[in-house]
Amino acid sequence: MTAPLVDISSVSHRFGHQTVLKNVSLQIEPGSYTILLGPSGSGKTTLLSILGGFVTPSEGKVFIRGEDCTSVPPAKRPTTTVFQDYALFPHMSVGSNVGFGLRMQGVDATTRAARAREALALVGLAAAFDKKPHQLSGGQRQRVALARALVIEPAVLLLDEPLGALDLKLRRQMQDELKAIQKRVGTAFIHVTHDQEEAMALADHCVVMNDGRIEDEGPPERVYARPATRFSATFMGESTILPGTVTEAKNRTSAVATAVGQVSLPSALAVGSAVALGIRPEHLVLGAIGGTARLGTARVSDVVFQGSFKRVLAVSVEDPSLQFIARLPATATVQPGDMVAVSCDTDEIILLTD
Repeated sequence: MTAPLVDISSVSHRFGHQTVLKNVSLQIEPGSYTILLGPSGSGKTTLLSILGGFVTPSEGKVFIRGEDCTSVPPAKRPTTTVFQDYALFPHMSVGSNVGFGLRMQGVDATTRAARAREALALVGLAAAFDKKPHQLSGGQRQRVALARALVIEPAVLLLDEPLGALDLKLRRQMQDELKAIQKRVGTAFIHVTHDQEEAMALADHCVVMNDGRIEDEGPPERVYARPATRFSATFMGESTILPGTVTEAKNRTSAVATAVGQVSLPSALAVGSAVALGIRPEHLVLGAIGGTARLGTARVSDVVFQGSFKRVLAVSVEDPSLQFIARLPATATVQPGDMVAVSCDTDEIILLTD
């Protein structure tokens, strides 16, 4: 079994009396693209700062390549960080910016220039070597910052919301470029964001954080399709959440009685336990009984056209506190005020924990 490239072991951290990380353990594999995803205050940026050596954790250890780097300063550890504001030197040329880290390592000018040109070519900016940062677009400056980080060949590249300052079109373009560059160089990327779409577009390892803890982690397809917790189900995409109660438990399978009837779900929960059940928007059927579980009747409250689909909100007639979130084809004719039957397939229902 391959040893992890990064091993974060029981890390906690406090700023004064505020605990921002709570016994976090995480392993990063070589060559992986890991996304730390979560809302503001979840601890993801603090964890990245600990990985980069800018913060020493109050408790726990950080191992990189098997070596204890917990108290090693940024310049001495095999990581590089790309910040959201790029942090380029405005008085230096693009080539000098990219070669700056090599200069600090004592690399000679000729070698610096050659390696800087190679790094710029890698990010598609070979012609920008002699330009100044102000002559470049936001996306180009982001790629310069990426080239500067990659040129020193770190074991781990850390990205702190690197696409947050870009407009939507450019952000999506940069997502494609980041993923392609990471595959070419093979360096492990650890990328902080609060954007779920960005996480699903980039990650092969998604880590969902909340209140200083890891709520869920795994391939983005699994985290989306079968989220481990209620928070993960509502942050990594949207879900309709239904209440349920375990009514029977046999052979590690619980029959859960909910608004959808009897749903068999693998579980070790005791009879009588309250549970939450999640349904992704694309699995809800409105206007016809298209699934094996009848969820009742609802009144459509809002329809939002989003290009390739329509996002529909509908309020349950039987329980006005329950709101269904559905994703329908762009051609669907549903309108606000429509009364619709709501159903889904029981196989698509997710058992959640708090």
